[in-house]
Amino acid sequence: MLKHLYDTDCVTWSPQGKLFQVDYAMEAVKQGSICLGLKSNDFVVLCSLKRQPSELAGYQEKQFKIDDHMAIAIAGLTADARVLCKYMRTECLEYKYTYESHHPVGRLVFKVAEKSQHKTQSGAKRPYGVGLLVAGIDPNGVHLFETCPSGNYYEYKCQAIGSRSQAARTYFESWFHLFEKSTLEQLILHGLSALKKAIMEDEELNEKNVEVGILGKNQKFIHLNAQELKDYIVKLETFNANTQIQQE
Repeated sequence: MLKHLYDTDCVTWSPQGKLFQVDYAMEAVKQGSICLGLKSNDFVVLCSLKRQPSELAGYQEKQFKIDDHMAIAIAGLTADARVLCKYMRTECLEYKYTYESHHPVGRLVFKVAEKSQHKTQSGAKRPYGVGLLVAGIDPNGVHLFETCPSGNYYEYKCQAIGSRSQAARTYFESWFHLFEKSTLEQLILHGLSALKKAIMEDEELNEKNVEVGILGKNQKFIHLNAQELKDYIVKLETFNANTQIQQE
């Protein structure tokens, strides 16, 4: 079968029942630099690995604040992420203006997923080549969602997307039962530990290539500054040693 006969738009089905344009968009997410999220009863933490396009360039931003109660981490095409970020910010502003309260997290994630799905129904459009991890707080509790270019969305206790993210998910599978009652510091250290599992052997985590955002029931979304990141990376060695002992 000639694959190129079926991948020129997103409305042509292949004999295998696939939309190749959607598959390509999902692959763009898999090749983006890793980001991950994990939550407890009171906090949600986003961790991302930032990349440089070249040695002469700065590090690309991987996390965007949507509102005081919501933020996203991205894997895939940053330009597409900015479009969705602007849409989400506009929806939050309009909701706050109309109802004088924060936009419910699940409802906004549904709108983003619906917007993504519409892109798969027209031959004149292409799917967004970006996956989002959406962290949020609302009256229903602490939330962590993932959205896909296909229009699917899921809620997680912890999740990682992007390149080499399987290593981080394997780490989460071993420790997620502890996250529910973890402190903020423990959540951050677990997030950095998972991130460290997913990087190349010749790479090291530092305050320049790591981005950590935190959000809590009584904590608006903020990013850790460089000094705070340094302190947590130093603590990581002791933390990893302790978790290794617990596993044994």
